[in-house]
Amino acid sequence: MIVTVTPNPSIDRTIQIDRLDRGKVIRARAATSEAAGKGLNVSLALATEGIDTAAVLPLAAESATVYLRLLADAVPLTAVPVKGATRVNVSLVEPDGTVTKVNEPGPQLEPDDVDAILAAASAAAGPGWIVGCGSLPPGAPVDFYARLAALARPGRRVAVDTSGEALSAAVCAGAALVKPNTAELEELVGRPLPTIGEVVAAAREVVERGCHSVLVSLGPDGALLVDARTASHADASVDDVVNTVGAGDALLAGFLAAGGEQEALGIAVAWSLAAIRSPGTRMRAVTTADRGAVIVHQRIDASRRLRS
Repeated sequence: MIVTVTPNPSIDRTIQIDRLDRGKVIRARAATSEAAGKGLNVSLALATEGIDTAAVLPLAAESATVYLRLLADAVPLTAVPVKGATRVNVSLVEPDGTVTKVNEPGPQLEPDDVDAILAAASAAAGPGWIVGCGSLPPGAPVDFYARLAALARPGRRVAVDTSGEALSAAVCAGAALVKPNTAELEELVGRPLPTIGEVVAAAREVVERGCHSVLVSLGPDGALLVDARTASHADASVDDVVNTVGAGDALLAGFLAAGGEQEALGIAVAWSLAAIRSPGTRMRAVTTADRGAVIVHQRIDASRRLRS
């Protein structure tokens, strides 16, 4: 079982436009809304591929009906009632796959809300993974994911996908896996990382701080998995990007679904390809073409420069 925890869920509004012109009236070609949030996105990807999952999240009272209608029972849900309204995140998607994203902060969480979310995660989890994902809403403490990492038990591992101080705290708390992107890893180590070799070195520094392994999403350069002894790199050549939102969530979902070890990296990248070839936040089913496009490199090219 893979239990996801999303402290700051969202309603994702994806708007297709011809071009983003600042200061102009822009007419949309199409628009959709989805129940989302990074942890929920992981659960949705897992459910699409038939993997046993459940999602834990705060459900804001003012938006509860809309959120549940959009979710449509796609995954088993443990909802912790909170005040306020679920944030709405807007993605403006241009025909070449360029995405401009605006994220709201989310509703205020009280200390009792935080305790209830963590208790719900502990109650829902058994053997397998607890996965905490996303930004923290107002009122959530910076050690939220560190407290989540403390729920680990023999046979139960905790993975965290967040950024900034919350990510640093989870690393020091001994999370089994953290999943930063390149920018988040640069923030964590305090320096730019222009090459794959420098990303590997930075990820190894993070492992030395307390976590077991680091899964780094590299955008168009694929993904790296680094632990204290080994490092692996996988990528794919893609010329049909539709929407990059949700690619990192699908990467993490595929990695955990395939076992969460070195051999899972290629499968994880295939799931990420399925996500960027999907029009909205929710990943479509992974295809043979997605799997066939992935290259798992026999050795890491440390001098390879990362694309933006």
